[in-house]
Amino acid sequence: MVDLQRLIAFCAMSLLLSAIPGPSVLFVVGRALAHGRRAALSSALGNALGGYALVVAVAFGLGTVVAQSALVFTAVKLCGAAYLIHLGVQALRSPAPEIGAAPPVPGRRRIWEGALVGVSNPKSIVFLMAVLPQFVDRDAGGVIVQMLVLGLAGALLQLLSDSTWGLTASAARTWFGRSPRRLTRLTRTGGATMIGLGATVVLTGRPD
Repeated sequence: MVDLQRLIAFCAMSLLLSAIPGPSVLFVVGRALAHGRRAALSSALGNALGGYALVVAVAFGLGTVVAQSALVFTAVKLCGAAYLIHLGVQALRSPAPEIGAAPPVPGRRRIWEGALVGVSNPKSIVFLMAVLPQFVDRDAGGVIVQMLVLGLAGALLQLLSDSTWGLTASAARTWFGRSPRRLTRLTRTGGATMIGLGATVVLTGRPD
């Protein structure tokens, strides 16, 4: 079982880190500005699922491969960056949808896209490998289970934080939607945000 004090401490740190605008927040905000509330919430859910997949990888030792191999780290990083840029270009090329119109892309695809972005962030693996074991009580046994429980709590808090950012951004988008020209500019801003985020990921090196 996970020690309650360790769980609370890990949740507090996870909530603090989730509240700080980072790659996941910028991604969800970009989707909110480009496609609206449903896209933002679906992307936030997918991002949290992708982040939890990294927790599973770390818990079972797979994260070590990415963290210690420069080649694998770079490959994962470039794939994630390329996908972010691809999504941004799509937003730039697509016409801004009318507020209240049916979403052009199914929610399941939005979730899948968010999961790909979340799981292709190698920096998260490095962070989880450095921090997650510090909150595990090895004397209590069940180390893997403890990591999975702690990671699940962190993923739920990330989902809550990212969803809040997404809803806030989509509310601003609704106001901009009263003017087709403003909405078009806002959609382009969302696309540019994702492209900029992808470029930032490309320029990020390994924390050696």
